[in-house]
Amino acid sequence: MSFVKHASSPRAAQWEAAGLDWLRAAGGATVVEIVAIEQETLALQRLRSASPTPAAAEAFGRALAATHAAGASAYGVGPDGWDGDGFQGPADDMLPLPLRPYESWGAMYADLRLAPLLEPRVECRRSEAGEAYRDQRGDGVRVSRLAPLAELAEPVLRRLRDGEFDGSCPAPARLHGDLWSGNVMWTADGAVLIDPAAHGGHPESDLAALALFGAPQLERLLASYLEAAPLADGWRDRVPLMQLHLVLLHAVLFGGGYVDHARAILRRYA
Repeated sequence: MSFVKHASSPRAAQWEAAGLDWLRAAGGATVVEIVAIEQETLALQRLRSASPTPAAAEAFGRALAATHAAGASAYGVGPDGWDGDGFQGPADDMLPLPLRPYESWGAMYADLRLAPLLEPRVECRRSEAGEAYRDQRGDGVRVSRLAPLAELAEPVLRRLRDGEFDGSCPAPARLHGDLWSGNVMWTADGAVLIDPAAHGGHPESDLAALALFGAPQLERLLASYLEAAPLADGWRDRVPLMQLHLVLLHAVLFGGGYVDHARAILRRYA
């Protein structure tokens, strides 16, 4: 029996399928099987959930390191054979995921992952999250809560584009791209990846995403990953920076406390 998932469009379904196939081809972490794809409908292997054990977490850490090590042709590219931008966000409210090749991770992260979410035209998309507030100057102009983040982000984007963090990532990793804890299904046979936004990037991004909403057995998972693929010095200090993309995405989608979270991260690295 399969699990039927409806994407927002046929292209969005193709994007998800391409990411699943690309991650599976790495030969590392287990990836949910595609049973069939038709228009905007994906039929996927039905998974039975189970409690994650320490041994399963350790196995997943090693397997994820192998997935990352499979690499990508450049930073910022999508799965092999994919043309154009991808998609990010929930199936009912997807945003473009800009894709194009970069030689520098920092420039890619600034240009493709952060800056598009900070553009002036971007507003909180959910009505309850997108309530405007009066400008602090008192002139009655109503602006989005996201607007002040763009100016605050300028020094962070500059540091990234100047290559200050590039030494921590010597080669592009094959990323899941949206590896928050809900996109890891724990089964009796171990962890299974679902719902990717797969692209070439920094391996610390996937690990930071796992920490963002508290993946189970996280420290065991990280320890086994580090045994298989040590990270550059100072990786724990970079965790909030690596989380910034997903935090900004949540700020755009949901507003609320995510806007404040993004502001705190930007101030930390400004």
